[in-house]
Amino acid sequence: MSEPVKLHARLAAPIDTVRRAITDAAALRVWLAEHAEVELPGRYEFWGRYTPDGDVPHQRPLHVDDDTLRLAWVLDGVETTTEFQLRAESPESTVITLSQSHFSFEEAISGTGGIRGVLQTFWSLSIANLAAHLEGRELLPKVDFTSADFRGEMLIDAPAAKVYESLTDSEQTSAWFGFPIGIEPWVGGRYAMGGFDDGYAAKVVDLDPGRKVSVDWGPTGVTTWELAESGGKTKLTFVQSGFDEANPPYAAWAGSVAGLAELRRYHEMKDWQPIWLGVDMPGAEQAEAATTAG
Repeated sequence: MSEPVKLHARLAAPIDTVRRAITDAAALRVWLAEHAEVELPGRYEFWGRYTPDGDVPHQRPLHVDDDTLRLAWVLDGVETTTEFQLRAESPESTVITLSQSHFSFEEAISGTGGIRGVLQTFWSLSIANLAAHLEGRELLPKVDFTSADFRGEMLIDAPAAKVYESLTDSEQTSAWFGFPIGIEPWVGGRYAMGGFDDGYAAKVVDLDPGRKVSVDWGPTGVTTWELAESGGKTKLTFVQSGFDEANPPYAAWAGSVAGLAELRRYHEMKDWQPIWLGVDMPGAEQAEAATTAG
């Protein structure tokens, strides 16, 4: 078994508030899952259309204390381990570390890992939604694992021209995404995760300045961002299309939407700092991980 993926994030809430958010069933039904039931230490379950392999609950608690919640989670018949660790950084700030076993980047890319291939981006989007919930922001669309319709929207309190610039300027995109991205903002230009020298280069296939950008990622399809301004705010619509609908790009969708959480915070927070403090992913470079976020 490989070492677990670990996501580290700073949450703008006291540790007691964060602890309640990850152990209260009503809160879980807001930021994590369609259905959730919790009676610790014996029961911790979440399931439904927003949960991988979520037809019925597949979790059980392994360990619970003030700072740690560890679960067994059976996926594709394999028992994985999920762990939340909390650390008070200040009276109003908490660092959360999410560890998830049985994820392989190589298997996620090849498709041989089954539903476990979505775990890294599933938890990235879930933690981003936990942060939004704690900040009182509108949540991002969750992945519906029962549907091949990958379309969502979000409202950003900033003019469309500024949002468009942050989607097409290499320096700004690298800042809010948290990873080097090289962008040639014209049709036929490169969209290079990891930068132009060493990154994976997708292609810009459609562009309407100030209004629309489409990027072709190859097997995982085409990502399109459309912008519409009203009252100084921007409605950003995002769509994933052109993929094999019998095998939807769940990981790519979740990763892409998780990234947009920081795009919104980038525009709306005066002293913006990303929530992410790092990702530990043995066996794969972060450039590769970012590619799955498409």
